[in-house]
Amino acid sequence: MLDVVRAGPSTTVQDLGRPGLAHLGVTRSGAADRRALRLANRLVGNPEGAAGLEVTLGGFAVRASADVEVAVTGAGCPVDVDGRPVGRNAVVHVRAGQVLTLGTATAGLRCYLAVRGGVAVPPVLGSRSRDTLAGLGPEGLRDGDRLPVGPPPPGPPIVDLAPVTDPPSGEVVLDAVLGPRDDLLPAALLDRLWAVRWSVDPASDRVGVRLTLPHDDVQQGPGPAAQAGAGSVPSEGMVRGAVQVPPSGLPVIFLADHPVTGGYPVAAVLTDASADTAAQLRPGQPVRLVLRPAAIR
Repeated sequence: MLDVVRAGPSTTVQDLGRPGLAHLGVTRSGAADRRALRLANRLVGNPEGAAGLEVTLGGFAVRASADVEVAVTGAGCPVDVDGRPVGRNAVVHVRAGQVLTLGTATAGLRCYLAVRGGVAVPPVLGSRSRDTLAGLGPEGLRDGDRLPVGPPPPGPPIVDLAPVTDPPSGEVVLDAVLGPRDDLLPAALLDRLWAVRWSVDPASDRVGVRLTLPHDDVQQGPGPAAQAGAGSVPSEGMVRGAVQVPPSGLPVIFLADHPVTGGYPVAAVLTDASADTAAQLRPGQPVRLVLRPAAIR
């Protein structure tokens, strides 16, 4: 068992989600930054899709009831075991009774904690992920919760360290490809999508990153999409990374817990790598969307 000493602002169990259920009204969900979860699992020798913990902003502490091997990836945050600093993106040995603590994230937003054997809470529709929009899967963690750990996989971990840099803390460039509804938006609005230096709205969450105009850049003006002729469209399927443009003209980038369908034009879709990067964006961080050839997706 892992005993949650301090749950932090928002910590959920996540794996790689529930693919293939959109026709039932169930989105994939899963880790917002899949790349970081996969790395954490590889470090401790788990299958890439094993369930771990997604810790938003840090402030998390857990006590091991038996000796375990863990790895912390994703956002940059201090990590210690019983007050002794340990490395991130590396295998960490935690002995029975010791407390692993993740401090406040200083770069990026979401940390991932993998434990050898995986977090073995009961699956729902084939996944242990918490879908915050639909309310599926295990509830967000609270102080005092106990998390079962599965049996360790055969064989020891292959590597004990991955040379991965922290998520960027300055301006972030996200690669995207056009469509599928870019033709429904005025050309001036599309041009503006790529030209503007956006800012991450504090109202962003696991459903999506809301973009707004930075307060210090009044020359870019408000988002007059409604005046430019953009509006709703018949509801159609949505995917992670979709860049939807509502009548406000302020784009929304869908993340892991996006709705199954949406009724505003999707002007672009992020590449998979950029969708992972978007999951680490912090409120107020500057963002630029860059149009790339479709062949790289």
